Amino acid sequence: MKNKKRLKRGLRVLAAKLPLLCTLLVLASCSTSEEQTVVTFTDLVLEDNFDVDGAPNAEIWNYNIGTGENGWGNNELQYYTSRSENVNVQNGYLLITARKENYEGSGYTSARLLTKGKFERTYGRYEARIELPYGQGIWPAFWLLGSDIPGEIWPQIGEIDIMEYRGQEPTVVLGTVHGPGYSAGQSVSKRYELENDRFDTGFHIFGIEWGPEYINFYVDDVLYNQITPDDVPGEWVFNHDFYIILNLAVGGSFVGSPNAETVFPQTMLVDYVRVYQSNIPNN
Repeated sequence: MKNKKRLKRGLRVLAAKLPLLCTLLVLASCSTSEEQTVVTFTDLVLEDNFDVDGAPNAEIWNYNIGTGENGWGNNELQYYTSRSENVNVQNGYLLITARKENYEGSGYTSARLLTKGKFERTYGRYEARIELPYGQGIWPAFWLLGSDIPGEIWPQIGEIDIMEYRGQEPTVVLGTVHGPGYSAGQSVSKRYELENDRFDTGFHIFGIEWGPEYINFYVDDVLYNQITPDDVPGEWVFNHDFYIILNLAVGGSFVGSPNAETVFPQTMLVDYVRVYQSNIPNN
């Protein structure tokens, strides 16, 4: 365990010394010509390295408890809890575990963590290093949901899926946005596929860089998708505060139900979550 923690600390130091990978060039107009302004997301405003065993840090994370009958969900089968059997910090990692068990009328349990009311921001670089589970009907995600706006509900509040994954497709993740006129099956999305590798056999970094008129999607610092106001068929609603969600669903309209070959329990391992703000105002 000591070697693992020492290695993890070393990786963090190395990451801090790397060149600025999270950089985006945008064009800024001036009176005589167009020149490039570099927007860098360098100011760390949230970091959870999951270094303290036990329950997740209560200063950062809340829980959704229950099922989709509470007003959220996509015909999923799990009951979300805050029990240590479903969510726990151990040996430097956050473990979100889906289990096959009868609980409160559901056939499965899992957990859904969110920063609502504790950490909400507009724009920045959001990233997490995660090892994903696998299997038919397994649906982990790392995403952002728009904070409550008086009189507005989903999808008007906006949703940014930094990483969404079907357990039956262990080489593919998706980056997606939902908004008015482009939600659910009409969302704006793109796939990223690993070559000669799988997302359930090791850790990968999933992230976005989000500014006033763009959302860039990354896997391991590879830019694979950019979405701008011109790419959505409705209103651009990504200009207000959003909060972070980490969850592991079972079943639902996106992945289908587990089958006889789906192994339980399944665990989503999170090494860290970080958010950086820009050093330029309004970016």
